[in-house]
Amino acid sequence: MSSRERGPRTPPEVVSHYDRAPEETRLESGPFRLEFVRTKELLARVLPAPPATVADVGGGAGAYSAWLAGLGYQVHLLDASPRLIEEARRRHAARERPIASIAVGDACELPFDDGSIEAVLLMGPLYHLPESEDRSRALGEAWRVLSHGGVLAAAAISRFSSALAGLTLRLAGDSDFVRLRDRHLADGRHINDTGRIEYFTTAYMHRPDELLAEVASAGFADARVLGVEGPGWFLPDFDAQWEDPVLHKGLVDVARALESEPSMLGVSAHLLVIARRH
Repeated sequence: MSSRERGPRTPPEVVSHYDRAPEETRLESGPFRLEFVRTKELLARVLPAPPATVADVGGGAGAYSAWLAGLGYQVHLLDASPRLIEEARRRHAARERPIASIAVGDACELPFDDGSIEAVLLMGPLYHLPESEDRSRALGEAWRVLSHGGVLAAAAISRFSSALAGLTLRLAGDSDFVRLRDRHLADGRHINDTGRIEYFTTAYMHRPDELLAEVASAGFADARVLGVEGPGWFLPDFDAQWEDPVLHKGLVDVARALESEPSMLGVSAHLLVIARRH
């Protein structure tokens, strides 16, 4: 069956989840603020200089797209959620430096010409495509549209993130949570059949070495995996520390210091793999 005959790979329950979940404001609260600050820091190190062309694939309502457009990049935002794409259009229509294009799209079938993009961000597809063949297809599409020397930056959820969050939130007595946790600790597959929105949606959760292997298998070179948040994100008093200037700096400094320490990578809630098309 061809890619066009098969249709979008994103599971329908993922799209339904983002019809209800306030993803457009997620990065503005709690430990997700550390994720946002650190992801921008890591991207700023590796992206080509503006006005390079960037495809933000799985970029939701455009948090990273808006930031990059403001820096002078030509950004093309795609997401599988029609609701989030409409939210992106509403939020960014009047910007002085607008996002170049905003559209519903499929990471496995990108609407860009071969070699036409200088950087591809996959900020959701690798964890919302639970089948390895679909993740491989998304990575292959990123490789196809990148120019030679172009940068891939792809986010993943750590295999251990839910277990760590469960300790902070004292969820060991919740049988639904424990069942989901034990399943994805065993094989990486998170299938939320509880109907509870706080337990996320269909996802694949990576070990750092798996993520590196998937990117290398897609033909990318110079791949490395970085931890985004370090251990600070699951502290029970995160909000208080984030609001204190000295402790805030400590959270970011420790995340930065541990970002490439192999023994600590999986402690971060999110991983970011950086690679190039040679």
